[in-house]
Amino acid sequence: MTEDELDRLLDKLTLRARVRLLSGATTWRTPAEPAIGLRELVMSDGPAGVRGESWDERRTALLLPSASALAATWDDELVERLGTLLAAEARRKGVDVILAPNLNLHRSPLGGRHFECFSEDPELTGRVGAALIRGVQARGVAAVAKHYVANDSETERLTVDVRVGERALREVYLAPFEHAVTAGVMAVMAGYNAVNGHTMTASPLLSDPLRSEWGFDGVVISDWGAVRSTLDTARAGLDLAMPGPESVWGEALVRAVEDGEVPESAVDDKVRHLLRFAARVGALGELGDGGRADRGPDVRDPAARDSGVRDPGARHLDCRGPDACAPDVRDVDERGPDARVLSGRGPDHRGPGARWRSHAPTGVRSREARAQLRGAAAAGAVLLANRGALPLGREVRRLAVIGPHAARTRSQGGGSAGVFPQHEVSVLEGLRALLRGRAEVVHVPGPAPDESGRALGVDLCTDPRSGLPGVLLRVLDASGSELYAERRSSARQLEPTLVPGAHTVEISARLRPRVTGRWTLGIAGFGRMRLSLDEQVLLDGEFARRTDDPALVHVTPPVHNAVAQLTAGQDALVVARRQLAPGTGRATIVSAAPPPPDVPRSIAEAARAAGSADAAVVVVGTTEHSESEGYDRSGLALGDAQNALVRAVAAANPRTVAVVNSGGPVELPWRDEVGAVLLAWFPGQEGGGGLADVLLGRAEPGGRLPTTWPFALSDAPVSRTRPVGGRLDYDEGLHTGYRAWLRHHRTPAYWFGHGLGYTTWVYEELAGPGEVAAGEPFTVHVRVRNTGPRTGREVVQVYLARAGGEVEYPHRWLAGYTAVHAGPGETVTAAVRVPARALRHWSTGDGAWRTEPGPCKVLAGCSAGSLPLALDVEVRGNG
Repeated sequence: MTEDELDRLLDKLTLRARVRLLSGATTWRTPAEPAIGLRELVMSDGPAGVRGESWDERRTALLLPSASALAATWDDELVERLGTLLAAEARRKGVDVILAPNLNLHRSPLGGRHFECFSEDPELTGRVGAALIRGVQARGVAAVAKHYVANDSETERLTVDVRVGERALREVYLAPFEHAVTAGVMAVMAGYNAVNGHTMTASPLLSDPLRSEWGFDGVVISDWGAVRSTLDTARAGLDLAMPGPESVWGEALVRAVEDGEVPESAVDDKVRHLLRFAARVGALGELGDGGRADRGPDVRDPAARDSGVRDPGARHLDCRGPDACAPDVRDVDERGPDARVLSGRGPDHRGPGARWRSHAPTGVRSREARAQLRGAAAAGAVLLANRGALPLGREVRRLAVIGPHAARTRSQGGGSAGVFPQHEVSVLEGLRALLRGRAEVVHVPGPAPDESGRALGVDLCTDPRSGLPGVLLRVLDASGSELYAERRSSARQLEPTLVPGAHTVEISARLRPRVTGRWTLGIAGFGRMRLSLDEQVLLDGEFARRTDDPALVHVTPPVHNAVAQLTAGQDALVVARRQLAPGTGRATIVSAAPPPPDVPRSIAEAARAAGSADAAVVVVGTTEHSESEGYDRSGLALGDAQNALVRAVAAANPRTVAVVNSGGPVELPWRDEVGAVLLAWFPGQEGGGGLADVLLGRAEPGGRLPTTWPFALSDAPVSRTRPVGGRLDYDEGLHTGYRAWLRHHRTPAYWFGHGLGYTTWVYEELAGPGEVAAGEPFTVHVRVRNTGPRTGREVVQVYLARAGGEVEYPHRWLAGYTAVHAGPGETVTAAVRVPARALRHWSTGDGAWRTEPGPCKVLAGCSAGSLPLALDVEVRGNG
């Protein structure tokens, strides 16, 4: 849109109408303004999938591999294709804006949100993030670069003041966001944290460099609940305060403008940004009509809405049939043909009058999409070590698959980015499918991971009213009378339906234990809660909310446990009640964990199975309580039981493959005792199939590490995530990730960029210009030879190093990369472009970018720790 067109629209709006546009209308929507043809904008969390506006296990989404797994592909084109898949999902769900990618860095291996961020390196993060942005926005859906900026850990994330030097801020932490703006990102999200004394929603960094230097003309959105004051945020470069409808802007901002405390021009600038953004996603006037052409049924069409009122006498609403609540439930409206939406659902729902939209599977759920996700899981899998154990060939006639993560492979991390996948393929399922009729697959679970129980579901319980699989969800008034009821497939109810007079949420289930013993039953939430078993009260109390973190309040509230004796095959009625109170959210989760198996006995059973097999695959990993948004990790150890399991299996069978199911680094004390170590990450819904392809040699492990892995946490040169006095000092400056390891002359377990395939490579020659001009890109050529028995893919990495000049640099830093393919014995030459930005540094004295003249060394190889080729280049001029 032109500035004149924007001015004409602004002229139609009063000050109050303009201000109203700058806060959310609901949790996930912006306000409409019919006077100028502006419809609501719908947002959804990302980046692993598009959940939509509600937390409802029946409204499923395609689940991609985690961001760390995507970065491990070192494949911009693949990530861009996955971005288009996300956009197709967004259009299917009527979503305009995906809150992704997360461009924060793996500064510390303890970062709780590692899985949602790409890498430790600003260049790799920037390139992969830009690729995802291009893919999403190619379909007319907006991407959001978050969390601007230096929001790299979770401890005290709402209030932490990150203190970082100007040069490190520019060259390391802002760099991925500059990539995003160059890629045309439509929106940027300001984080919760502060940087150098300024909370990010009021930071001068929102104007400079974001708008002034980089030329960003999109919209700046707050993280949810990050705007906690009016004047400083309104004067800054923030445009949209989310969520709504309550906001510290609103009438307070109108009064501030009328009183002269905030310039009216600041409001106008924000509205211009918002309207330009709306036009780009097809939400403004005639521009919006074409933009919705392939979105499917439009939930915003008033003519398509029903009355939004349910029969007040309605009680139990069942799903459409016994299959509707099964684990592979389709993403459709499950409320039954006679169900109508209850009014009074509160500000974070669709509101009175909005109809429930059917999300029947479309082409995006096709076999092609599933194959794409399966291929992505294989492309990101990193083979850390291989002593001839992989791939598993036809000589394997009996395969032992061991570990609870083998049968329930963790496909995603915890927190706001979580989705409900239509289905999930475990490593065990993937291997069984490929080996059916070829080899016997024996599964032994081994010791259970050290975690709280998972939410009750269709596999363990039935609805006590209908007898069908699932749980009964009821909403009660203050007298205990039922206002609303329905069968649900899971006891993880983050947004139970609210109706007028709602006072208590109740979840009940008839639990059928499979083993006898002392079970751990839990209820998660805040406020007054009670848990009973067969009318015997196990837990009853007031559980105060001691956090303001929305992820902990609304997504992962603390679990309160009780222990009860259960008998295998004998039903027991579990009833959990939680009173609703202001400020406590309404998430209610009921969990159950069987008695833990005898650890020595379960490990011995696993070892016996491994010893009687031709090969063994043991899968270990983290839990949803050790890698999640809202808190950082306390350590990198997998735990004594899992480590003992791997060691016992490896001792019983030398052809043992350890598969690591985590989103970030973990300690691998047994890495030299196993035949191979394969890093699976959180591989998404098709992960088990993709990993089986790798294990059996149908696909090459394509991944390379996006983050350096230490032997032990104590070896990591940068690990602190806990602020002191509210401040977190980035004392390491430029030296993050592999740069810090090099600076401290330490050797990690596995370097950034490391990863093996099923062939071998020799780096033969590096060629390039002897001189380069400051401020200009240049290209180097790296010749490599495939010296192994198979066709393979190699990621050729190029780093720069400068020593002896006036400017301090990292020991070396990534400047570019590209992938090549070659058959056995073939030679191929990789052309790697080194961008001009790779040679520049931020001059704090000049307040500008500079390129120092003089000698520079170009290094090429397969990781930050293995660079056999070098080329001397002279930089001319001073850019």
